[in-house]
Amino acid sequence: MSDSPAARLQQLFDGHRLTPTQRRIAHCMVRKAADVPFLSSVELAELAGVSQPSVTRFAVALGFDGYPALRKHLRDVAPTEPLRGEDEYNEYQQAVQAEIENLKHLSQLLADPGPVEEAGRILAASRPLPVLGLRAASSQARGFAYFAAKVHPDVRLLDESGSMLTDRIDGARRAGATALLCFALPRHPREVVDALAYAREQGLTVVTVADSAFAPVAAHSDLLIPAAVGTGLAFDTACAPMLLGRVLLEAMCDDLPDAQARLEEFDTKAAARGLFVE
Repeated sequence: MSDSPAARLQQLFDGHRLTPTQRRIAHCMVRKAADVPFLSSVELAELAGVSQPSVTRFAVALGFDGYPALRKHLRDVAPTEPLRGEDEYNEYQQAVQAEIENLKHLSQLLADPGPVEEAGRILAASRPLPVLGLRAASSQARGFAYFAAKVHPDVRLLDESGSMLTDRIDGARRAGATALLCFALPRHPREVVDALAYAREQGLTVVTVADSAFAPVAAHSDLLIPAAVGTGLAFDTACAPMLLGRVLLEAMCDDLPDAQARLEEFDTKAAARGLFVE
């Protein structure tokens, strides 16, 4: 895989924060990996369904002076005959492989369980526990809040932006909250940064799951645990942040003495109501 044209292109794109339009171009280039070094910017734009200036901006975003410099680079690194084989990953497999690498990095990070265990103690002690996630991160926050509510006595999901957000943070603080959990994923909404800054001003300890330790929310987090997102497809994939959220749930349960009793109570009531199909 590492010697294939598509894989080399993917390596070129890795580590760059691309706009949706630029990802569309990258996606097209991976599909046409063997042909790309010989395409003009106009031809590539037509294939990707974007404007020619978008292709130029894409090349600059990758660190080149323009598209001609990018094409020259691709020609310089291209083999005389493209390598093809049954074991070559296609673009979709490459996205999966990239997520596997993200999970491996997360596993290595968790070799030191200290930060996660500290986060678990902080989250378990907060009554109520506000959980914030906007836009792309809203599903991560919602998933955490759904399961956390089964073991934590008062979980408050904050997944809607607008002027009510600070009101709900105020409400949680007045009710006794001492911490806030935030899921922050690209592209980072300004409202999330502002909300975290406000939460800390109100005395809340902010625990954040973000795509990078250098994310814009880092300056407003007391404890940030990174989990990378996949960027190989047109839209980010967030397997590692989701798994990290479940790990935090486990750590929080360890510091909630009645967590198991609450789970058993839920199971008993669910069975009595016929809630699930066996």
